[in-house]
Amino acid sequence: MTTALLDAETLMSRLAFLGDIGRDGHGALTRLAATDADKAARDQLVDWFREAGLEIHVDRIGNIFGVWPIKSDTPPLMMGSHIDSVVNAGIYDGCYGVLAALSVVEAMQQAGVRPDRSLVIGMFTNEEGARFAPDMMGSLVYAGGLGVELALQASDANGATLGEELSRIGYAGEMVPGAMVPSAFLELHIEQGPVLEHEGCMIGAVTNLQGISWQKVSIEGIANHAGTTPTRLRADAGLAAAKVIVFLRELVAGSDSVATVGTIRFAPEVINVVPGRAEFTVDLRDPDEMILRSREASLAEFLKSLEASDGLTIETESLARSQPVKFDEHLLQQIEQSASALSFSCSRMTSGAGHDAQMMARICPAAMIFVPSKDGISHNPREHTDEDALIAGAHVLLDTAFRLAVNHCCSDQPST
Repeated sequence: MTTALLDAETLMSRLAFLGDIGRDGHGALTRLAATDADKAARDQLVDWFREAGLEIHVDRIGNIFGVWPIKSDTPPLMMGSHIDSVVNAGIYDGCYGVLAALSVVEAMQQAGVRPDRSLVIGMFTNEEGARFAPDMMGSLVYAGGLGVELALQASDANGATLGEELSRIGYAGEMVPGAMVPSAFLELHIEQGPVLEHEGCMIGAVTNLQGISWQKVSIEGIANHAGTTPTRLRADAGLAAAKVIVFLRELVAGSDSVATVGTIRFAPEVINVVPGRAEFTVDLRDPDEMILRSREASLAEFLKSLEASDGLTIETESLARSQPVKFDEHLLQQIEQSASALSFSCSRMTSGAGHDAQMMARICPAAMIFVPSKDGISHNPREHTDEDALIAGAHVLLDTAFRLAVNHCCSDQPST
């Protein structure tokens, strides 16, 4: 257990400061990837990195790395997350993991601790995917799951590409993504769910992440007069969309799977016209790959039968797909030992959301630490975690990093 002291006051003030970057005239926080607000937040983060004496590296997808360089034959220990947000967001999602990692490095520096390998703080581009698809893009590219050129060509709703926008804001780096392969990757994050709070538990040791399947469904019917077209003679794309939503709820009822229709649009979207077209998204998740595949197959079969029964044309497009991820057992044990040494209750758990750590797990041992979210709310201005929980999580990250990079219990043990 480390005796280094973490500066909790500085961590909290930085979270608040970063949380004010990107607010509109009504106070809503929106900091989408590669926007002016994202640039301002990146600039501030780089300033804090420099104040800590860290080397700054930016790769071609815009990921930023603050490096405390230590001459060693052992690959670095990397910690981090992201700082982009969804629309009308809270202040903790992602930012907490990056800023807590900075506090960990500073605590070790100020205590005169010398790790046996370099420590790296990673900030990954476009984790939310709120502006450019897919989500977790920066870490996915870094881990080799998506080509950098293809990712840079991703465009937003206005046709601007990520490559153009990174150049515009000054964060189109030259480093090849994946150039630094860590010995391990740790991500501290708010839970974004209700489990820890419900169980009265301070720390979550995240064992795995659910697989995620995103699709866009387009249904073509016939737009017609709402008053003169008998119900029995309609090809109602809106009704068909409603049937799909009900089917999805019934499909996952009583299981660990979840299904969400998060966006929907009708055309021509006129009060007295039967919808001739419906477009909506489907988000399917499950921690078991075979079950997730079965959910996808069930949806495809239902859409095929709906197409025939209701006289429609239905098309689907895959928007993103990630397999479930199991985190490294050795790292999980280190997190649990740190929580125990600090007298924090700790529970193993599954993450229902996607995170950069799941992409980094492709190239190195990885694990996550969760702290409770008030009422399980996230991606919302009401997102909140109590200060004592935020500080507790940062101390667990510090102690775990100490165990891995100072106390020599790391190692480069294989992922299980």
